[in-house]
Amino acid sequence: MRNATWSVVLPVKRLAVAKSRLRGALDGVPHEELALALARDTVAAALACPLVAEVVVVTSDPAADAALGALGARTVADPELGAPEVSGLNAAVAHGAATVGGGRPVAALTADLPALRPAELTTALDTAAGAGVDRWFVPDAAGTGTVLLAAAVGTALRPGFGAGSAVRHQRSGAVRRGGDWPTLRRDVDTAADLADAARLGLGRYTAALYASGYRADMRHRSVS
Repeated sequence: MRNATWSVVLPVKRLAVAKSRLRGALDGVPHEELALALARDTVAAALACPLVAEVVVVTSDPAADAALGALGARTVADPELGAPEVSGLNAAVAHGAATVGGGRPVAALTADLPALRPAELTTALDTAAGAGVDRWFVPDAAGTGTVLLAAAVGTALRPGFGAGSAVRHQRSGAVRRGGDWPTLRRDVDTAADLADAARLGLGRYTAALYASGYRADMRHRSVS
């Protein structure tokens, strides 16, 4: 096992505009609370990874800044991150990576991995780093998006997140890395994704909301 040298960057949009396709996924649960829970569980898992020296959260949302900072993340303000455009997300990742010292490898992680297990992130980082690859990525469960983009010391991340990012990252020279990492690859964009993540086992923050939303939905059905 390698030393805890990685800096992990997570961009978090303003909660009111984040994860728009998840809006209404949990009955009775405010959308902003669900979006924040996803990020909190992702940050908590990354911080628990023994290879991660720091987690850098780039956000312009005060609630996300406070909650994720309280977990132990280093927060970096980005006034452009509230915009829904993909370009703003990639600029935020680049901005966060630029705050990391030059002696560390850097990885960008999406902030919607509520089932993420630290052991899977550890294996993914260790396996690729041990192969001597300068820049690589892990695709999402569908194989078309990206959940993790990483670069060795001295190599720029060159993020290209957004729809079809797996092909975009591969064409830009990043090496595609796969593995038996279901919780790392299970990003959550839709209610179906959330249900799939629940089957894998949600982190504490999302699990609490998922349980309350499920109970609310059951009550609603019982009186319908």
